[in-house]
Amino acid sequence: MGSLSTASPETTIAAGQEIILAKLKRGELLMVNPRRKNGLILRKTYYGDFAGPGSIIGGIFDQDVVAVIPVGSLSLLTPTPGTEQEKAHLIRRQWVRLLQQITEKSTSEQRAQTILNQFEHWFDLETAAQITDDVFADLVGVLPQTIAKVRNRVNRSEI
Repeated sequence: MGSLSTASPETTIAAGQEIILAKLKRGELLMVNPRRKNGLILRKTYYGDFAGPGSIIGGIFDQDVVAVIPVGSLSLLTPTPGTEQEKAHLIRRQWVRLLQQITEKSTSEQRAQTILNQFEHWFDLETAAQITDDVFADLVGVLPQTIAKVRNRVNRSEI
């Protein structure tokens, strides 16, 4: 007879995040599954980064991660050395560039609107709603209050 797990879904998710965090701190290379609508927010001391589908994570670039937040139905793979790793590095760089383009918007409200719109487009409204204001703020360099203000607007296209 099998035993029943008493762990709540939140406990299971937190344990998974701790395992991923430990692997990143060890410098292991992983790749966000390119065949799923998923990603990983990498929280660092002073900012956040996003690795979308196909992106490499880990190695020397992510050893300073302090927390990870899965987005969508996260699936991580071990990339094969060579072409697959190289392609995953290029894809990660594209995600970094996209965030950089958002942070170059002239006002904090424009940055907040753009990151919210992008996540709602890449994933869906429900998934974007699960990401907290402070996490979005870290991604684009604005205050959490700015994210909340823009998120609560009925028509965000007015900025």
